[in-house]
Amino acid sequence: MILNFTHPDVRRAVENALAEDIGPGDLTTQTTIPADLQAEARFVAQQPIVVAGSELLSILFDAPTIQKRSGDRALAGEQIAIVRAPARTLLTRERVALNFLQRLSGVATLAAKFVEAVDGTGVRILDTRKTTPGLRILEKMAAAAGGAVNHRIGLYDAILIKNNHIRLAGGVRHAIERAQSANKPIEIEVRTRAEIEDALACGAHRLLLDNMTPSQAASEIEFIGRRAETEISGGVTLENVRAYAEARPDFISSGALTHSAPAVDINCGIYAL
Repeated sequence: MILNFTHPDVRRAVENALAEDIGPGDLTTQTTIPADLQAEARFVAQQPIVVAGSELLSILFDAPTIQKRSGDRALAGEQIAIVRAPARTLLTRERVALNFLQRLSGVATLAAKFVEAVDGTGVRILDTRKTTPGLRILEKMAAAAGGAVNHRIGLYDAILIKNNHIRLAGGVRHAIERAQSANKPIEIEVRTRAEIEDALACGAHRLLLDNMTPSQAASEIEFIGRRAETEISGGVTLENVRAYAEARPDFISSGALTHSAPAVDINCGIYAL
């Protein structure tokens, strides 16, 4: 996924963040900083990171100089961007800019670690819908910047039949047969050999092996034998993702990419010109 400034969710997220923080005005800046003072803000990585969201500075400020774009790596001490603007503007928007940069670069950095952990296996790492409300597009862009593959964006763009759907629909076969009316590839969560057999018999495109151990997943993937794509999910962490990858699925999805990514350390120093 490519960062798209025109996507309404991107601009809405930035505008909401500014409105939340500034409200009717920045009291401290307005009372302490001369209106005509010009300044320069320098955004600098304080640790090794994969950058994500630096392009948002073009929404927050006029004509920033972006030195590291989404997907680029930055070492501690490397500059990500420079912005020259009225000092009041820089001070008022500094925190929102850092919040986005630190959060999104945190997602990208963790995603890159997952991708590196399965290097050489051919397995692709997927993100999930376990995102911060209102920030899904941005967090999925960040995951992609780290090398992950975006799973469905929402409930509207793909079919993924999960355990609760299966239960309420009356079983795997009933759920798949009903979903076929959408004329889209069908992915379904399976937890037992019987469910796998039913899903294969009904022509499911991808089987989501949920909450299995690596050895259990390997056994089921061998049984499936490429009759459908396979995805492992549930309990996947950075510590065990390699073991799951060695079961040879096509994909591994982990909500940790977004719901557990720690913000990275990025500094913003502002200096008078």
